[in-house]
Amino acid sequence: MDDITVHRHVLDELEYAPMVDAAQIGVTVENGIVTLTGHVRNYAEKGIAERVALWVRGVRGVVERIEVRYPDNTSVGDEALAERCARVLEWDVRIPEDSVTLKVEKGCVTLDGCVPHYHQKAAVDKALRRLAGVTDIVNIIAVKPPVQATEVKSRILAALRRSARDPDTIRVRVDGDRVTLDGCVDVWRERELAERAAWSAPGVRAVEDRLMLA
Repeated sequence: MDDITVHRHVLDELEYAPMVDAAQIGVTVENGIVTLTGHVRNYAEKGIAERVALWVRGVRGVVERIEVRYPDNTSVGDEALAERCARVLEWDVRIPEDSVTLKVEKGCVTLDGCVPHYHQKAAVDKALRRLAGVTDIVNIIAVKPPVQATEVKSRILAALRRSARDPDTIRVRVDGDRVTLDGCVDVWRERELAERAAWSAPGVRAVEDRLMLA
């Protein structure tokens, strides 16, 4: 599909898109790459315009240069916006408590932290995009799956078997990203191997070693 046709289709889609004032958005196309310019009334409208352009057949990519211009009476300072964002995240039951930190600079919200699932990372973005004062969102939240007790146990047993041992006296308890090792081992080296194996499991951030020498 040639650039002229893609350009026309993107303009048509923006015209029919809900919540988008197409008259304020400029569109250029070169080799299937769409560049969006102009300004919108809020960050949510900016996101809609970008998604609409990406949906058009023949579009190979989108360069988004749209500026968010809030009406003067809804201007929000960074400190107030940060407080508002923190409160929204605190109220959202989909987002684990104390899993996300944020920084606000000139309306740009940078999100950091770690959550167990991708849908929780997306939920943070979705929760904040409609807040007045947000001009951009940078989401660098890491996604790390929850620690599985069976995986930790199997790693420990595998490590000890490699040292010609096959213990069945080690108990593994997992609480979030914290692993507790309990039980008995025959020699000190087995205790070190068990602890090292626990640390090697994905997502583990703390290991409490309660292993005793038999």
